[in-house]
Amino acid sequence: MIKLDFHPAGRHFLQIPGPSPVPDRILRAMSYPTIDHRGPEFGALGLSVLDGIKKIFKTQHPVIIYPASGTGAWEAALSNTLSPGDEVLMFETGHFATLWKKMAVNLGLKPEFLGLPGIEGWRNGVQAQMIEERLRADKERKIKAVCVVHNETSTGVTSDIAAVRKAIDAAGHPALFLVDTISGLACVDYRHDEWGVDVTVSGSQKGLMLPPGISFNALSPRAIEASKTAKLPRAFWGWDEILEANKTGYWPYTPNTNLLYALQEAVEMILNEGLDNVFARHDKLAEATRRAVRAWGLEIQCRDPKVYSPVLTGVMLPEGINADAVRKIIYERFDMSLGMGLGKMKGRMFRIGHLGDCNDLTLLATLAGVEMGLRLAGVEIVTSGMPAAMEYLSQQASVVQLAAAA
Repeated sequence: MIKLDFHPAGRHFLQIPGPSPVPDRILRAMSYPTIDHRGPEFGALGLSVLDGIKKIFKTQHPVIIYPASGTGAWEAALSNTLSPGDEVLMFETGHFATLWKKMAVNLGLKPEFLGLPGIEGWRNGVQAQMIEERLRADKERKIKAVCVVHNETSTGVTSDIAAVRKAIDAAGHPALFLVDTISGLACVDYRHDEWGVDVTVSGSQKGLMLPPGISFNALSPRAIEASKTAKLPRAFWGWDEILEANKTGYWPYTPNTNLLYALQEAVEMILNEGLDNVFARHDKLAEATRRAVRAWGLEIQCRDPKVYSPVLTGVMLPEGINADAVRKIIYERFDMSLGMGLGKMKGRMFRIGHLGDCNDLTLLATLAGVEMGLRLAGVEIVTSGMPAAMEYLSQQASVVQLAAAA
């Protein structure tokens, strides 16, 4: 057996945009004894998590919980609602939108990929007007679904989902609306019901602060109705048997019991903090990060401040600097993992995750590690980013203190 001696001293800084660090409370919950997944205790657990997760999605409708990665939930969303040869309108915002489109092709669908030209599509959000124009042009209503990514993990862009819903409605088009918020859920405001989303896809390893291994389909009544006539093959992913078993807190197969313990704990932690407080915390940490990046004189990957992600910040490096080489230095010298550039952005940028179990001091240590790594890599920076981040976080702490005293 090969001995793996990871991170022998202190805490490893896992600052990729997911999987995110798992809090001790959740790790302890995962250590509970495994129980009979057909017994009464499990039924109570199942009903609890199925009800609790609805609050995170802001829905009154069913949420399917799969023992799978987010990729599995992508497939479930498509296979339960569509038929072979169906035309699907998708929007290119980055690597994960591209992978979802590739899956659609592999499933026998006909995706059309809208987007801004060249690299701009990977530095901006979904353009709702482009979707509206395309749907208006679809006079024969051949397009059966619109699929977009809410928080594009590869780029640090959070698109306006409400605007896309308005665009679909303005075009008077009956297409289903499918959204991936794998990295957005429990980090940034998301409203499945209010925004008229038919299927929302998400996963456990981001804002929910769990290990990978759980994914979700939040459903609308329209989506459930569409599933009754959809012809793409599905067995494990099929909603019908799962929805029936879920009525009493069970699944039609063996679920991942100990991750459901963890999910119950995560939902409790998030709701105790308050969803609005969770979102405000992520916004604060993201803004502090961006102030540090600007002080360094580096460019933020997202070009449009209106769609800056509160989940992660993409940092562009100057021409001639290999971002992966910088990440390697930071990992080896300071025991910190940063997200790599994916797809079109490989080697051109790195990603700082500031999501989930992250607070002011965690972020400041992260930014210090990044800054030291940039210096060791020979990247020319204008000035230290630490004062800018510290000043902003101190100001925000003062605001909270004054509000508490009022």
